[in-house]
Amino acid sequence: MHRPGVSIRYRITLTGIVQGVGFRPFVKRLADRLGVRGRVSNTAGGVAIEVEAADPAPFLAALREEAPPHARIESLAVEQLEPAGYRGFEIDTSRPEAGEFTLVSPDLATCPDCLRELFHPADRRYRYPFINCTNCGPRYSIIRDVPYDRPNTTMAPFTLCPDCRREYTDPADRRFHAEPNACPVCGPRLSMPLEEAHAVLETGGVLALRGLGGFQLACDALSHPAVARLRARKRRSRKPFAVMARDLAVVERLCIAGPEERALLTSRAAPIVLLPMRAPEALPPDLAPGLRELGVMLPYTPLHHLLLAGRLDALVMTSGNLAEEPIVMSNDAALATLAPLADAFLLHDREIFMRVDDSVARPSGVLRRARGYAPDPIDLGFDAGGVLATGGELKNTFCLTRGRYAILSQHIGDLENYETLRFFEETLENLKNVYRAEPRL
Repeated sequence: MHRPGVSIRYRITLTGIVQGVGFRPFVKRLADRLGVRGRVSNTAGGVAIEVEAADPAPFLAALREEAPPHARIESLAVEQLEPAGYRGFEIDTSRPEAGEFTLVSPDLATCPDCLRELFHPADRRYRYPFINCTNCGPRYSIIRDVPYDRPNTTMAPFTLCPDCRREYTDPADRRFHAEPNACPVCGPRLSMPLEEAHAVLETGGVLALRGLGGFQLACDALSHPAVARLRARKRRSRKPFAVMARDLAVVERLCIAGPEERALLTSRAAPIVLLPMRAPEALPPDLAPGLRELGVMLPYTPLHHLLLAGRLDALVMTSGNLAEEPIVMSNDAALATLAPLADAFLLHDREIFMRVDDSVARPSGVLRRARGYAPDPIDLGFDAGGVLATGGELKNTFCLTRGRYAILSQHIGDLENYETLRFFEETLENLKNVYRAEPRL
């Protein structure tokens, strides 16, 4: 029987979206604040916490009430153990466990804190295109395996410099255990100065840039010749182009956006949102031929913010691919296949593991579920076993079930194309691996 005032060790096991969202740093700060001793680690199934306290109730309540904004706790189990004599609270080495799985976070749009640093001349990451923290940045597109730790991501080749290491190990820092943490000294780099990229866009050229989940083709969205040139090169007769606007003020100059649309545009997913044009006749006719709606999004990576910090208010931002093929994700493939489409290439050396196209949404629902949403699962409320639902041939998206979760892939595309079928297969293998799933049906 537990005597009041005597510390007992409790093991707390959490599942849900608790990796890649700053959960372990949050737990460490919470434990230090409440004077709780123990440890926390990522597991293949979620997060495991051990605490020694006379009364764990305040700690357990705060776990749920104060969790990071992008975390989602699906289950929380507590068991009582013999005391281990912890002297403080530590973030422990992650522990893979056979057969266990955890929910993977989607990629997250740049947060306000990182954005302020990006444009602050005194900040050491001033104008650094790969700035991120525990609340934003790449996730699904760089994760090779779980647990979500730097060695299991495409950031593994980049060794943290002393300054970044200090942030990564400081519980009070926003980048405490931010796995993609980097800076100009130790992180990924662009292949050309941003000034050169601005010059290409501002003189009516087409720029191929390596984005978050693959290559994109960009040009001045308000230049009739530039948009017509891109449409002709991409051999895209009628399909509309998406537009990336510098900020909400530019969006509302081009289109009509109510509170729900503005909330979608500025959400962590930052999807393309379909909006009525204010004056279709004032925009290049090749943006969205025959339509009165425009697909608009805001910058969602530091690189996008920097590209729109020049003289242009809006850019066409469309998938970097040939007609009906999947978005290109490697530098070599881009140089080989996109050369006829682009006047210049803005490359970088952070590899993309899983290609992810932009999502499309309205306030009433998501029309194309990809970046910012995938692979966020749907809780079915019952154990569905192992099912693979392959989806349709056109505009394909597939579904994989694991336990009570339905895991939807990102937008795949038209499976009549061989390269897209290969994309389907590589995405399926990746999700089967990450979620430790083996469909039976």
